[in-house]
Amino acid sequence: MSDDVRDSLIPYDEIVQDALRAVVGRVLSQIVGYDSLPGDHHFYITFKTQAAGVDIPAHLIAKFPDEMTIVLQNRFWDLKVEDDHFSVGLSFNQTPSILTIPYASITAFVDPSVDFGLQFQVSDDETQPEPHDEADNDRPEVTTEDGSNVVTVDFGKKR
Repeated sequence: MSDDVRDSLIPYDEIVQDALRAVVGRVLSQIVGYDSLPGDHHFYITFKTQAAGVDIPAHLIAKFPDEMTIVLQNRFWDLKVEDDHFSVGLSFNQTPSILTIPYASITAFVDPSVDFGLQFQVSDDETQPEPHDEADNDRPEVTTEDGSNVVTVDFGKKR
């Protein structure tokens, strides 16, 4: 058996990434109609703020020009889940905002209460982000110890 990676005419990595992003939509559809998550569940959703289809207030793009993490746990509203995106109302510094986030823009989804997480590949054609201050919101402490449920997919594309 050869160690060479063969070029595939079938984009397996893209298919798997899309399927895993659909998991996010399915999980979110379970909480439509709630304004807080049941039990200890809380979701950290990280996404590219400049990705196509992302619709967030300009002051958030200015503060997070590349990537942003939101937390869904308490005090969110108007969650709407569609086939290719979701929208949700959140408050930032006591200013209510509606965010629209396509699943294709998501780079991580974590529910630390049950040690579950998904990480998604970032497209190779992304431009380097401008330097910016660290986010003021909570970041998940994701550990990769044995027994975790974090799924990372990397098919090692030839370049």
